[in-house]
Amino acid sequence: MHVQSLRTGVSRFSTWLPARLVDAVLLAGVVVAASTGFASILAGTASDAWVFWLHGIAGVVLVGALAAKLARVRHRLSGSWNWTVRISVALTVVAVLALATGLAWTLGVVEQVGPFTGLVLHAYVGIALVPIFLVHLYSRFRTPTKQDASRRNALKLSATLVAGAVAWRLTRVLGPARRFTGSTERGSDDGNRFPVTSWVADDPDPVDAADWTLSVTGRVDERLDLDESVVLGDEGPRPSGSRTTSGDAVATSEQRALLDCTSGWYSEHDWRGVQVGDLLDAADADPDADWVRFTSVTGYRWSLPREEAERALLATHVDDARLSHGHGYPLRLVAPGRRGFQWVKWIDSVEVRDRADPAQWVVTLVSGFD
Repeated sequence: MHVQSLRTGVSRFSTWLPARLVDAVLLAGVVVAASTGFASILAGTASDAWVFWLHGIAGVVLVGALAAKLARVRHRLSGSWNWTVRISVALTVVAVLALATGLAWTLGVVEQVGPFTGLVLHAYVGIALVPIFLVHLYSRFRTPTKQDASRRNALKLSATLVAGAVAWRLTRVLGPARRFTGSTERGSDDGNRFPVTSWVADDPDPVDAADWTLSVTGRVDERLDLDESVVLGDEGPRPSGSRTTSGDAVATSEQRALLDCTSGWYSEHDWRGVQVGDLLDAADADPDADWVRFTSVTGYRWSLPREEAERALLATHVDDARLSHGHGYPLRLVAPGRRGFQWVKWIDSVEVRDRADPAQWVVTLVSGFD
């Protein structure tokens, strides 16, 4: 009796929407989930919260659509396995794993898997899903018909999306406290005792401050080359009255800012260091130059719009403790509202530029592999 009821329920679920409309929902869900997943890498301010909401809702809707799809096509597994069936099976396995890891992270069931956080594992599986999905799409997808676009089906589709939004919201209530990015708090206001992470393979040997200089170059009237005695001093940046090679003062600045890492944690601290705007003033930077690029001793780099860069900080200290090597000693960019991988560590160069640096994306992926 129970088995028959289950079969009846599965059958009804699989025919809730027409087959081609289910396929269209799967296509739209994967496109939305993949695009918002990639967009979330750069989304760091509260105004970007919709990116994460849409990603989560798409994931929940995909769970239902995938279940309906499997209920309808499960009989194909009993036949011969040609290449399209093999691709379909591989796609199903990877899709289930992507959805399961995302749900497990949201609910706090899986925080760490070996060297990866649950969120990073979810991201890697999601990336692996995309090429398999494209191959499957080429071999299997059929566009919905006019009959599929009925008012009845439109209402069912709307109900499906609303149910997905409600279910996603419920997962956020049941899971641990997180920021809108999905990150959990780690080590706030505790000096260097927050996680040490590196983007891909960027992990140099400790920097010898005695051999280190900070250069301010590019669209400036006077290049600055500041050694550690000027920038760092004995306990951090010199107070007002210390002199750069150009004769301008380097003053200590403080800023409270929240670092949100794409691996799934955030940490809020009081940072102390050199205001970027002060350095640009000391170098007499061209007011018409619109970008500033920050480069690490490893070659890793990132650019910020001029107005935003001037408000950023080159930190030497966190909560009154000198930055550790893992956190970017001797200088780390503090860029509020930006994700952690954009807070460049081990900075030795600030360059004023006319435009952004599109090659920085490539550098972030290859830096450290030498």
